[in-house]
Amino acid sequence: MKEFDIVIVGAGPGGYVGAIRAAQMGAKVCLIEKDKLGGTCLNRGCIPTKALYYSAKAISAVKKASAFGVNTAEVGFDLEKAVARKDDVVGKLVGGVGQLLKGNGVEVIYGAGFIEGRGRIRVGTKDGATETIGARRIIIATGSEPALIPSFNMDGENVITSTEALSLKKTPRSILIIGGGVMGCEFANLFSKFGSSVKIVELLPSILSGEDAQVTRVIARSFKESAIEVYTGVIVDNVEATDGGVKTRLKDGTEFMTEKVLVTIGRSFNSGKIGLDNAGVEVEKGRVRVNDRMETNVEGIYAIGDVTGKVLLAHVASAQADVAVSNALGREKLMDYSVIPYGVFTDPEIAAVGLKERDAKEKGMEVSVGRFPYAASGKALTMGEADGFAQVLVDPATDRVLGATIVGAHATDLIGEAALAIKAGLKVKDIIETVHAHPTLPEIVMEAAGDAHGMAVHKIGRKR
Repeated sequence: MKEFDIVIVGAGPGGYVGAIRAAQMGAKVCLIEKDKLGGTCLNRGCIPTKALYYSAKAISAVKKASAFGVNTAEVGFDLEKAVARKDDVVGKLVGGVGQLLKGNGVEVIYGAGFIEGRGRIRVGTKDGATETIGARRIIIATGSEPALIPSFNMDGENVITSTEALSLKKTPRSILIIGGGVMGCEFANLFSKFGSSVKIVELLPSILSGEDAQVTRVIARSFKESAIEVYTGVIVDNVEATDGGVKTRLKDGTEFMTEKVLVTIGRSFNSGKIGLDNAGVEVEKGRVRVNDRMETNVEGIYAIGDVTGKVLLAHVASAQADVAVSNALGREKLMDYSVIPYGVFTDPEIAAVGLKERDAKEKGMEVSVGRFPYAASGKALTMGEADGFAQVLVDPATDRVLGATIVGAHATDLIGEAALAIKAGLKVKDIIETVHAHPTLPEIVMEAAGDAHGMAVHKIGRKR
């Protein structure tokens, strides 16, 4: 029986990063994966959706080209080609991960991992063979999948999840999206740009309910301009595929008929059928319980990524992997969730990190808020990207940066400056006094920081 210092079950952005990190630290590592390297993020999530996002951006750029003096013929779109490009991007990255694992000496076994007991894992391969390996430490990184909701009659063809949506070869004439959260809004943007008639139905009073109201207004205006119909505060009663399309009925009796229905609510955690009961690992509502060292209740067994139910983001899984591996190899490290940036790939983009204004109000916190509009940025105007703003929250007592939100072009790239400032405990004056190149979009962040002191140069504001 082969013996390893660390065996990781699941090769997503938590699992493969953990395997490489452990190997770099001198451990003998085995990585078990039942499907493809990269997990949901690389194969069915972050990367493929962004590949299609930039196909959508290309459509928008061509349609706006005349404003830049570029004359074009009628714009056409081939979803099959866009999906083929997406698959090519994914294939290159999956291959790259494989080379990284090989280069770091990680042994990869393709199959379903099952914990037989503490320190023992059985792997069942697709050809029916089994292999048992030993592990001084085990890390569970099995991720999550889109939840299949029985009442929605999800058949994978007419009523689909994000997985099937990413592989469509033909743009649906019409699509109804159940759920106005991040995923629902990202797909609404995609299909609208691709030429579908799009509707969103959302249970809560607003789409993107976790964002500040000013952000939601920018996206709602963009959706209206794209003819995306949004219905909030509604309950879906029934979804049924018929000969004429998919009929969706709301609780109030309203009915919609569309070619496809995309369900973007809920995730199921991949904690079942992997032997956690055999090892006595505690699981609560599908989530593997862990502490800030990423340890389960069983010594020597750790869990990371979506399966923990903490923060379902790829970069959080990677950060948790570093923590789990460090502790597994005797180097004390704690997971810090206080500075987690994230992005939403609508058009315009959204990105945020740290404290939001709405959260500050709910907590009764006194904060200084600085804002700066894209419309006042020379670079944004040259790009034809005038929608949106940057916002910086500052502690008036210490001048420390507490949070930032950006909605606008390249927001997901710009948020890094604010994340670093918060993590390093910088003061807003540190951003203001850092010389930013001109003309660039990062100047928007600098001006928003200046506005927190009433000192933005390219905005008339009250003096403080």
